[in-house]
Amino acid sequence: MKIFETAYLGPLTLRNRVIKAATFEGRTPEALVTDELIDFHRAVAAGGAAMTTVAYCASSPEGRTDRHQIWMRPEAVAGLTRLTETVHAEGAAISAQIGHAGPVANSKSNRATALASSWQISPLSMRLTRTASASDLDRIVADHARAARIAVQSGFDAVELHFGHNYLVSSFLSPALNRRSDQFGGSLENRARVARAVASAVRAEVGTEIAVTAKLNMDDGVPGGFWLDESLQVAQWLESDGSLDALELTAGSSLKNPMYLFRGDVPLRDFAASFPQPQRAGIRMVGSKFLRAYPYKEAYLLEQARQFRSAVDLPLILLGGISTRETMDLAMTEGFEFVAMARALLREPDLINKMQKEEVTSSLCIHCNRCMPTIYSGTRCVLVNEGA
Repeated sequence: MKIFETAYLGPLTLRNRVIKAATFEGRTPEALVTDELIDFHRAVAAGGAAMTTVAYCASSPEGRTDRHQIWMRPEAVAGLTRLTETVHAEGAAISAQIGHAGPVANSKSNRATALASSWQISPLSMRLTRTASASDLDRIVADHARAARIAVQSGFDAVELHFGHNYLVSSFLSPALNRRSDQFGGSLENRARVARAVASAVRAEVGTEIAVTAKLNMDDGVPGGFWLDESLQVAQWLESDGSLDALELTAGSSLKNPMYLFRGDVPLRDFAASFPQPQRAGIRMVGSKFLRAYPYKEAYLLEQARQFRSAVDLPLILLGGISTRETMDLAMTEGFEFVAMARALLREPDLINKMQKEEVTSSLCIHCNRCMPTIYSGTRCVLVNEGA
């Protein structure tokens, strides 16, 4: 199995095995598609990736991390259709990352109370989240199905369900965040109910019209959080439910340990500059306690991810530290069907074309992570803008 061979994902035929991973684009100020968002994904599609992922398409208005993100509603369809048609014209497929941010939602920005598996103080808004009730969860599960239908109507080829990073579904999976004693808390079976319900509802809604994948945490990177042994079991349950065409394996907590996913440099100065005072001064003083540094290495999630390869038969998408042809080939050798790339494609949207033509074997990305603070002003590689 080679990285540039034709690949199959559920009902999809893809031109190769490289997926542009979801990275919030920061190009939807009115929570609707813009020309800038279309140009962002057109570049990735024209650059050779098999499929690009639009992030973030919230299932519910209160499920956005802030009010500038798309939420899936009829008013969004016209713009989303322009987006999908543009990507298709470049020969690529397009996926919508749908989910509910839960405790990662900024309730102040959204002007709506953030929901979580259990109440806590949100570090984003410094406000209390509300414990999601059973009726809230019924509505949110239905919202995911409705969002998937809107994705179909808009011409998307796939949806990616966000079960990671301590967003709502992930907050239920995490023992550190889920302190419930009802049917959604306690045992792993109970904590996995929301994930399984969302995936099943989406599959029931779209059938085989589009592919359905999920981004699942292997490890929250938080003491007492969701960990590998439980994640393996959840993956096996999702496989047995028959609701998914593939799993993308991720790690980390946007609430408590975001750099656990990204690895590499921590651009505290750039993060601070993205905020007004007094937040700017606060980030400079204590930001290192939240944005903890982890060394970068190629394929840094592989050791954990290969355990899923031996536990499930589902196609798996390897994420994390993939920026060379050697790593991509290693993923294929290890039995992964796809690789997902983010920072490398921000640096060079045409990287896949250049690799396929054997012009280069590695990305120019140096994992400085200075792209991360740009999510507030249009996600991009600052080195390109600086002429580096």
